[in-house]
Amino acid sequence: MKTSLLKLLLALTTPLHCTSNSAILTVSPRRSQFFEGDSVSLSCEDEDRSAGWTLRRNTTRETRTLCRDGWGEQSGSTCNIDHIVPQDSGVYWCESMEAAASQSINLTVSGGSVILQSPVLPVMEGDPLTLSCQSKQDSPLPAAFYKDGSLIRTEPGGHMTILHVSRSDEGLYRCNTSSHGESPSSWISVTVLLSLMSCRTNQVKLNLSPNRSQFFRGDSVSLSCEDEDRSAGWTLRRNTTRRTRTQCGDGWGRPSGSSCTISNMFPHDSGVYWCESMEAAASQSINLTVSGGSVILQSPVLPVMEGDPLTLSCQSKQDSPLPAAFYKDGSLIRTEPGGHMTILHVSRSDEGLYRCNTSSHGESPSSWISVTGKPTTSAPPPSSAPPPSSAPPPVSSSLHLVFRLLCHLVVFCPYFISTGLMVSLYRHRATGNDFPVSMVMAPPTQAEQGLDDDYDDIITAVTTEHQF
Repeated sequence: MKTSLLKLLLALTTPLHCTSNSAILTVSPRRSQFFEGDSVSLSCEDEDRSAGWTLRRNTTRETRTLCRDGWGEQSGSTCNIDHIVPQDSGVYWCESMEAAASQSINLTVSGGSVILQSPVLPVMEGDPLTLSCQSKQDSPLPAAFYKDGSLIRTEPGGHMTILHVSRSDEGLYRCNTSSHGESPSSWISVTVLLSLMSCRTNQVKLNLSPNRSQFFRGDSVSLSCEDEDRSAGWTLRRNTTRRTRTQCGDGWGRPSGSSCTISNMFPHDSGVYWCESMEAAASQSINLTVSGGSVILQSPVLPVMEGDPLTLSCQSKQDSPLPAAFYKDGSLIRTEPGGHMTILHVSRSDEGLYRCNTSSHGESPSSWISVTGKPTTSAPPPSSAPPPSSAPPPVSSSLHLVFRLLCHLVVFCPYFISTGLMVSLYRHRATGNDFPVSMVMAPPTQAEQGLDDDYDDIITAVTTEHQF
């Protein structure tokens, strides 16, 4: 009896959490650095094992390109790169048709003789971490290990282990061998145990002001992380061609709470930006390009909703309207005398790499424009329209509120039930184990009385107490 109650209490008091339908990007082999000529397989896996996720990447050559679009071979939600080259170095992530994105990872392909074998995904705080300095010959070599440019120690076997990782171990690591040279650097992230009481329907939104993807050298930009509860704890990170996973304030930007301001941008500030929490939850990443030239393409940095209008502007430093030719994926769309091109109703076929060109000032860098499908909602049956004062909230808002309410009910109801069971158990112990149980028997019917007249005087109600 006590064992059953204990199991029931344990099941009810086990913390629950609500998860959003996001994907996990897995890499095989599970490391962040590769030799030229290696093979790598990347897979997008969600909890429902549903399809619809595709691999995208940003490299120094292209941005937001899909697997099979000049790189990799796609098979369902998996992408295989059979012969990886240094140009494949970059940021990879999974993205759904609705533009939901997984956490991004950084892969580095070395043309040298040494790589650092390190985990590509964040390491859980308290877990062990082993780093290996590997040569092409795959023989163990004495190696020196560095973190953030400072020597940690030299290991004769080429392997270094941190038994219990802490947040202070997060940083940029590399290794060096006297005979084969040094490896590229890789960022190692440490995450704390996820809060089991978390009931967040989505992570965070990265806002940008001004809201565009291209900037001139010397422009200013403000980036802010906002979640639904307006809670703090989010920081800005970025990957550039110089450094990976650096946070605002670490050599770039001025942090203020969950915002970051870059007052004077340079071309080396071009890269991928995202918000990240202490638990390593991440927002969708965005790509910013800083041009040292005279023309930029003003285009939205976030995905455009299918069916919405899209306006592209070819802007010069002089900010005067100029005739401009607009290109998508290298092909001319049309020339606009005012320097603005509008697509009235965007469709999935409009997704691609755009740029503009002016005869007098040159051309802009290219920017990828993503198109996301509208959220599917069931249409209500036809009825008379309600008065404006009683108009219901938007469907997405109502669904969101209902989902949040269900999350909280799922989390807290087991605790109320378990509390009731514990109070009942306490009262049971306080009053002892003997509970009298009364059984009241109904009086006999007239038919029963007719069976034997000798029992007419028997009492019509009998109460019997049983001791358990």
